[in-house]
Amino acid sequence: MRIALVLAAVVAALSLGTPALAADGDVTWTVRTASNSYGADRSSYTYAVNAGAKASDALVVANHGTAPITLAVYSADGYTTGEGQLDLLTADKKSVAIGAWVHASAAKVTVPAGASAEVPFTVDVPANATPGDYVGGILTSLTQASQETINVERRLGIKIKLRVGGDLVPGLAVEDLKVQFDGSPEGSVAGAFGKGDATVSYTIRNTGNAVESARQHVSIAGPFGWLRTDAGTIDSPPELLPGESWTVTVPVHDVSPAVLLSATATLTPLLTDASGSTTSLDPVTATARVWAFPWPLTVLLAVVIALVTAGVILTRRRRATRRKREDERVREAVAEALREKATT
Repeated sequence: MRIALVLAAVVAALSLGTPALAADGDVTWTVRTASNSYGADRSSYTYAVNAGAKASDALVVANHGTAPITLAVYSADGYTTGEGQLDLLTADKKSVAIGAWVHASAAKVTVPAGASAEVPFTVDVPANATPGDYVGGILTSLTQASQETINVERRLGIKIKLRVGGDLVPGLAVEDLKVQFDGSPEGSVAGAFGKGDATVSYTIRNTGNAVESARQHVSIAGPFGWLRTDAGTIDSPPELLPGESWTVTVPVHDVSPAVLLSATATLTPLLTDASGSTTSLDPVTATARVWAFPWPLTVLLAVVIALVTAGVILTRRRRATRRKREDERVREAVAEALREKATT
């Protein structure tokens, strides 16, 4: 298993077991988990520890180069990147969980050419730690000056997943659900319903204290569930750490414009336990609505509105004309009466 780590000025690899290739040269060392009571040939570190307790383990560093190598050793909190990959904070960023609780036996390790060295470390969980999942990693790092006099840090490390004992309360929420309908008539314009495309967007937020992913389903339907259209296959979001969010945009094609459309997003949260088994939790849903008039009906309504508007304007003009003529007739009658009075 390989997890990409993107660093300023270099792309390195959080790799296991074999040499990795950096952006501008070979990384000559590898890292792997130590073989002990936790197991052998582990792809990562996984612990279940109660608050106030600790776990002890080790990292093995192998030097495949022809000269000794000295590496910095440190731990860091993890986070999910915009590309959906796990990344670890750089050494200059403050960690508050894994990066603060994992302590290596030494801040540096020197490994002779062709040899390996074991770096013991402990995971000290504070007594006030909140129950739930935490993800981070332990890293080895080599910083060198490049030809452009920029310091380039190459990092290799291994993921650490820690579950602090207590109530596990998983939870995912669908937030800010929006739907847009493109009423371009792509079906039969002569028919009653020319179909168009819609776009549904929303944010998935991990509101619980466990690492979760989800299966997703999106559909759009008219009133009473009529003329329902399902979106195609939707990629699963990455595993989200507690408090993280992920924005999803889903195109839905061939949507019938049934005047008032309802878009529904359904998430089935997926929780993975320490053994790797995945459990499906109760689905969560959210709905948003949008007006979508059939193309011929839209044209008809526009014509009707135009005719009604023209009729109202014409009626007002006729009334104004009649009123003006009546006023003129009254003025003429009054003038005639005044002239007859003057002659008598």
